[in-house]
Amino acid sequence: MISIPNGLADGGLSGITLIIRYFLHINLGVSTLILNIPLILIGIRFLGKRAMLYTLYGTVCLSLFLILWSKQTFIKPLPLHHDLLLSSVAAGILSGFGIGLVFRFNGTTGGSDIIARVGQVKYGVSSGKGILIMDYVVLFLSLSYLDFYHIMYSLIVSFVLARVIDAVQEGPNRAKALFIISDKYQEIAQIIDITFDRGWTYLNAEGGYQNDEKKIIYLIIQPREVPQLKQLIRSVDSKAFVTVLNAHEVIGEGFSYERKRYHIGLHK
Repeated sequence: MISIPNGLADGGLSGITLIIRYFLHINLGVSTLILNIPLILIGIRFLGKRAMLYTLYGTVCLSLFLILWSKQTFIKPLPLHHDLLLSSVAAGILSGFGIGLVFRFNGTTGGSDIIARVGQVKYGVSSGKGILIMDYVVLFLSLSYLDFYHIMYSLIVSFVLARVIDAVQEGPNRAKALFIISDKYQEIAQIIDITFDRGWTYLNAEGGYQNDEKKIIYLIIQPREVPQLKQLIRSVDSKAFVTVLNAHEVIGEGFSYERKRYHIGLHK
């Protein structure tokens, strides 16, 4: 409803079906179903039968709705033809949100999704990055029927789609991982316990300059808690060494399990 009316290409298997549609005039739903057969066989080998049952269901649903949407007449294409940038962003967000939901629950909608999932499971490549790479290849092939102008906007679709997929798949469990090195680690740990009600871990380390033993505090907190924690650490030890890293997914108490309640006061 967005890509085809605005002349935007698509990546992955969807992009290939658009190429086939342009040259052979074959319905998108039919070509999607046929091309998915060998990919599903690959998925069974690497992802297991259960995941492929979800994939088969998703593939059939995708093909069915592609056919239905192409045949319907009661809804006109979205009026975005006047702005290719807006069309590109909208297409990327909608597609990325849908595919991200499917990936989050260990399914796929077939096509390049299967290859992306195999890459994620076997090689640790994020689903969004895997799809982005395949999209670039297919978009290059799409130059056979589209001009460079529309291909560049299609690259925007692929980029937005990949980012949205990763954001939806990771869900709300993003957090920050902190490594804190300080001689006053006990006082800092007490502040963490009292103020944030968070657990932490002591890591044994050795100083590289003086070869002295040190304790490193490792903990996970919410992104919104980072500024307050840095301020509190500074108030205890202005020379403390703090490293803040992105934790894309956190599973455990306080994040994916029932969260602890904050203390009203500063003391237990």
